[in-house]
Amino acid sequence: MGNNIYISESKINGRGIFGNKVFKNKEKIIDFYGPIVSTQKLLELELKSNETAENWLQIGSELYMGPYGENGDFLRFINHSCDPNAGIIIDNKNVFLVLIKSIECGEEITFDYSTTMKCDSWEIPDCHCGAENCRGRIRDFKYLSIDVRQRYINLGIVPEYNSP
Repeated sequence: MGNNIYISESKINGRGIFGNKVFKNKEKIIDFYGPIVSTQKLLELELKSNETAENWLQIGSELYMGPYGENGDFLRFINHSCDPNAGIIIDNKNVFLVLIKSIECGEEITFDYSTTMKCDSWEIPDCHCGAENCRGRIRDFKYLSIDVRQRYINLGIVPEYNSP
């Protein structure tokens, strides 16, 4: 799978991941593997080192997966979009990225960070995704409009801990 995506400069923020081929809707892009820690452990890591929570993916009410290990660099460079073309699916501790729209070769792959967020203590106050429907900031799933939440639920990209 790694040959089908690559990291490059992004118009959204820094670097992002891009498709190296045409991908079809519902196609799995990549599986993620990395260390899994509790919220408390992540806060301790932030205090003890230069580690920041922004590089970690929430995968449970109190669990986070780190951007290290196999395919970890891809997790670190997936940019947010308020109009994403992919979503994260979390099945127990199996975490993978799947497309919710078909994309062309060379197109940046994004997901809406809010779909996995349920922590209230962290947000991105200035979203720069450039989407026509940009919300301006990235916060927990519960703050999305009812229509957007329902759309994501129907697409199957909302983890169980964020489902109503």
